[in-house]
Amino acid sequence: MIVNYNIVSYLIGEGFKNVLKNKKSTFAAFFIMFATMITVGLGLAGASNLTSIINQLESDFPINVYIDDTASQDDIKNMEEQIKSLDYVNSVTYTSKEQALKNEKENLGDTANVVLNSYTESNNPFPASFTVTLTDLEKSSEVIPILQQLENVKKDKSTGNPCVVTKQDTINGLNKAKKVIRIIFFVVGVLLIVISTVIISNTIKLTVHARRREISIMKYVGATNNFIRAPFIVEGIVIGVVAVAVSLLVSGSVYELIYNSLNSMISTKNYQLLLFKDIFYEILLVFAVLGIGIGVLGSSLSMKKYLKV
Repeated sequence: MIVNYNIVSYLIGEGFKNVLKNKKSTFAAFFIMFATMITVGLGLAGASNLTSIINQLESDFPINVYIDDTASQDDIKNMEEQIKSLDYVNSVTYTSKEQALKNEKENLGDTANVVLNSYTESNNPFPASFTVTLTDLEKSSEVIPILQQLENVKKDKSTGNPCVVTKQDTINGLNKAKKVIRIIFFVVGVLLIVISTVIISNTIKLTVHARRREISIMKYVGATNNFIRAPFIVEGIVIGVVAVAVSLLVSGSVYELIYNSLNSMISTKNYQLLLFKDIFYEILLVFAVLGIGIGVLGSSLSMKKYLKV
């Protein structure tokens, strides 16, 4: 047990010594990791905010369910309860026939004096309706058919189809935008990780090359590959952890500057950017995987050639 403890202490100690001893390669590897994390972190923040704004758009995007004129108040109440009980429904707002007429008059302004003033409660052509918003527009294809099948939904006189109206093209556009954002972020992230791993691997190779004779001797006296590889992996982890800490501080500061300059403009349109604390743990997880993963992978790849003795 003591022997194992001493071996582990030795290997970890050698890893830390490598970090301090090889300042140029350490700084190069750190800078590459730092640049990768900042790029991925700010990209993730941007993607998260775009997705959040699209979600905010979705939560306000209406599906209008028009009610048959023969429906009683009890029928309307039952419809409202049924709609509210559906999955993915965010809000349900009822608009009476009288309110619908009033809204149209307000929308048309002075033109209403000519077009709509002849209409009263007795000959009001505008139906009552529910305005439904969803928590996730991607689920609209599941919710709309259910709304169309509700009893007392008004039918179109010419086609007989239920009058459940929404801008399907806009819904499809918002859903596609979310998917495109995810795909772009994933592709760019993978490319950055691959490039960073290759560069860091080549950078660490310089350190390994300088110690090739020492590695060869260790191999000849019976040292295992894992024993030789361990200090370099520790070195990669140490550099990765430092890069994570610095990247979090810098990306947080940069994000706050961007947030303060943009949020006032966005908020005038009733949308809000995410606070850094809202995405902190997500960014921390990505940084930890990037920093430690790239460090370990880069160190392991750089050792392959020199372990073949």
